[in-house]
Formats: sequence, C-alpha cells, structure tokens
Amino acid sequence: MSVPPHHDDRPQQPPKHQIRALHTDTTVTVYQAYRPALGLPAARDGRFPAAWKRERMTWIKPSFLWMMYRCGWGLKADQETVLAVEITREGFEWALRHACLSHYVRGIHPDQATWQRELKRSPARVQWDPERSLRLGPLPYRSLQLGLAGEASRRYADEWTVGIRDVTPLAHEIHALVRDGDLERAGRLLPEERPYPVGNGLLGQLTY
Repeated sequence: MSVPPHHDDRPQQPPKHQIRALHTDTTVTVYQAYRPALGLPAARDGRFPAAWKRERMTWIKPSFLWMMYRCGWGLKADQETVLAVEITREGFEWALRHACLSHYVRGIHPDQATWQRELKRSPARVQWDPERSLRLGPLPYRSLQLGLAGEASRRYADEWTVGIRDVTPLAHEIHALVRDGDLERAGRLLPEERPYPVGNGLLGQLTY
C-alpha cells in the first residue's frame, strides 16, 4: 500500500515578498519591453540609445513571467520587443537602498504626508504585484517591480547596464507551447530565477 507523502515533502510556496531573479555573482537580469524602433537598437548595441528618455521613470522587472503578463508575450502595441537587461548587482542594490514603496502602507509609514515626502525625494520605488503562472494567472505570492527615476534612471542606462539581449523569440516560443498545452516543455525554457540574496536588511521598509 502506498504511503501519502509527508506534508513537509510538498513544494514550499515562496514568501509573500521575495526577489527572484536570474543572477550571477556580479549581475542580475531584469526585463523590459519596447517598440521595435527602440528595443532593437538597444539589443544590437548592448546599451540604450540616445532616444531612450533618461529623464522619465522606467520600470524593471526581474520576473520573466510578470513581464510576459505585462506585454502579452510581446504582442501588445509598443511592447513588441522584449529585452533581458543584465545590470550590475551593485546598481540593483543601490536602487533598492534608495527606494520607497510606491503606495502608502499604514504601519510602515508614520502617516501619508511622510510617505509622500519620501516618495518625492526617492529616485526609486518598489511595487509588489502578484507573480504569474505560465498561463499568466495570478499566484498567491508577489513579484518585484522596481521603478527608476532621475539619478537612478540615468545610472541604469549609462552605468549599471552591462548587456542587453532580445528575448522576444524566447517569449514567442514559450507562448506557443503554453497555447498547445505543453506546460512542461514551456517551463523548462523559462529563465532560472532563484531567490536573490537580500542580506543586511536590504528590503528594509519595502515589504508589508
């Protein structure tokens, strides 16, 4: 007679707030999607072109599937080119240390006015959105979005970025497998996103 697995053998669900990313000892990969006129030159040259507006806020996502949810597998207008942007861990962590939450949370901020002042002076902001499954449905734990503005945006484009790849073909290949119901093969093609080490209280007041 078979014995049911002990409950401790079941896969553990990630914590509600956890950064999961493709990363090395020195870099972390984040995703963005752009119109081809901007995305293709960025991938070709490995850096953002002059047309990339450094004064505007830009949002980076370490989760490939959250990016697929946002850009519709690279099929939404002006998001047809999906980029994997490899940046320095030093830059990524600088942004986290200088970030605040994108919305007011009672108990984290003394009051709404304090949060608004912090938001105004912070060059980065953090937003936690439900992680996504291969079918892009919401999961019960969260995925990081990191908004960069001002100094952070300029540093991202001109200092932190060490490489840019066009992963649109990968997005389309995985999407085709999902449409065909072959989730096992689709899952094997996903980037290996492991928990990102956030020692020394790196997330600080960025979780709730």
